[in-house]
Amino acid sequence: MSPAAADGALRVVVMGTGPFAVPMLRALLGSRHVVVAVVTRPDRTAAGRRPPPNPVRAAALEAGLPILEPEKVADPVVAAALETLRPDLLVVCDYGQILPAAILGIAPLGGINLHGSLLPRHRGAAPVQWAIRAGDTCTGVSVIAMTAALDAGHLLAVAEAPIGPRETAAELEGRLATLGAPLVLEAIDLLHAAVAAGADPAAVGAPQDGALATRAPRLTKADGVIDWSAPAEAIERLRRAVEPWPRATTWWRREGQPPLRLVIDDAVVAPALGEPQLPGTVLPGTVLPGNGGRLLVACGGGTALEILRLVPEGRRGMSAADFLRGHLLGSGTRLG
Repeated sequence: MSPAAADGALRVVVMGTGPFAVPMLRALLGSRHVVVAVVTRPDRTAAGRRPPPNPVRAAALEAGLPILEPEKVADPVVAAALETLRPDLLVVCDYGQILPAAILGIAPLGGINLHGSLLPRHRGAAPVQWAIRAGDTCTGVSVIAMTAALDAGHLLAVAEAPIGPRETAAELEGRLATLGAPLVLEAIDLLHAAVAAGADPAAVGAPQDGALATRAPRLTKADGVIDWSAPAEAIERLRRAVEPWPRATTWWRREGQPPLRLVIDDAVVAPALGEPQLPGTVLPGTVLPGNGGRLLVACGGGTALEILRLVPEGRRGMSAADFLRGHLLGSGTRLG
């Protein structure tokens, strides 16, 4: 291990792209450790479209940090560039690429990763979204020592957080990012102290129970498409889990016209508002009659979902009442 400063300051390379990593980067910048560079993903966009924002790059530019943007982190050129920085530790969060052993081996302390779940639950790229979709009432953040296996390293630090009954993935992710930032500093102290005492970096922390692992793969556009045969509770959780992307979508298939894509901006489970259970003869996706300007849709298991706000394709967002005033979406119409 390369010698740290007398106060335990380490040379750190931060690797991240999305907004979940920004509080962590700022916490490191305010600590005794020295961030020597930031590695982030390059912009990728279709021709003629503006590239998506890169919050980590913006924070790194604001701090005046050197920035590396490799197309593939496994490229030997990347390893050579990192070696010249002489990092003691790689700190990774919301980066978007899997680090090969050759990269992790550059830093004497290896790499640590801030992950948005209570590992081993929800290993993968979208832990916040899958926690909501699964109906978890509690989640949290984990800092792990990185290994070649996805999100499988020893746990260095863990913090729990409840999931609000109406909380979206965007809202929860913001809370977890703030919760995780100081946890990273605690994990670095733990790792550094253990290695200074002679421990193997790979052996520090508590091993995960792989038998309890669940998967949280990256979302696709198809993940936002509503299956009305699911219970209303599951659809309501889906709506919150895919906010802000890819968003919960369905279609109104109008006779003699092209289908109209509808984004569900807000919705609640209708039985929670006192609605009776629906008879099994009502087909899922059917708009229910006689609700005085309320837009209720039949779901699986005799349940119903009330759509509160929606965004018709090509239009601004609006309340369900405003939508019904401008569209002949009568009872018996089926969505999907």
